[in-house]
Amino acid sequence: MNYFADLTDTVAKALTEDVGDGDVSSFLVSEDKQARAGVISRQTAIVCGRPWVDEVMRQVDPNIEINWLVDDGDLVQRDDILYQLNGAARSLLTAERTALNFLQTLSGTATRTRHYVDLIQDTNAVLLDTRKTIPGLRLAQKYAVKTGGAENHRIGLFDAFLIKENHIRAAGSITAAVTQAREIRPNIRLEVEVETGEELKEAIATAPDWIMLDNFSHDDMVTAVARCQGTGIKLEASGGIEKADELRIIASTGVDFISLGTLTKNCEAIDLSMRFE
Repeated sequence: MNYFADLTDTVAKALTEDVGDGDVSSFLVSEDKQARAGVISRQTAIVCGRPWVDEVMRQVDPNIEINWLVDDGDLVQRDDILYQLNGAARSLLTAERTALNFLQTLSGTATRTRHYVDLIQDTNAVLLDTRKTIPGLRLAQKYAVKTGGAENHRIGLFDAFLIKENHIRAAGSITAAVTQAREIRPNIRLEVEVETGEELKEAIATAPDWIMLDNFSHDDMVTAVARCQGTGIKLEASGGIEKADELRIIASTGVDFISLGTLTKNCEAIDLSMRFE
């Protein structure tokens, strides 16, 4: 997967949003003044976002020198230096906020992801993200989830079928929806969301690649796992999973995947700071 396909355009839009027709505050600094700066973390975090920071610097001023002291995926502590900058003071000031916005948001996503991954590391369940991402940052946040140790579900509406309640209603039944999906795009993953035991039974009969168990109880998940043994169908648990103990209980049922929207929609930005030396 190319997580960086839209990186250049995403950064350009972010800079246009922030800089507009010029950084007027930077004009307070002499045009020929050179400066050194360092970016530090104010808290423990998993670092993520280096390619976006690099691209911000390149677009603002390709003469900025950046020296990274950490890699994406590294665990850093409070007051650790993440990278150092050398260049025109005006350029460093102009690039500062956009670069930190990308880095703090993606590091927040990666940090939250690592927390949840660690909770189920002794189980066979794989943690997945969802499409509940910040608009315009889909690929970036998917990259952050991967950096945090989880896996991506689907990138968008184009790379896999996920037949949900409204699709089923519109098509008439699970069977009808699956049949149509196979006729439309037979070579991409096909997943069916079910909410009851009866829907599960019908879904199993259609032999999809995956079945999503939406808000199933613990006992019903255990039953679903047993019913899918030997079918080759993968099971994904989803819906209303927030607390750590709930996550571990679900992972213990034997489901293959657990998807969490909170990885991307509820991430808290990491507190970062840039200081001139």
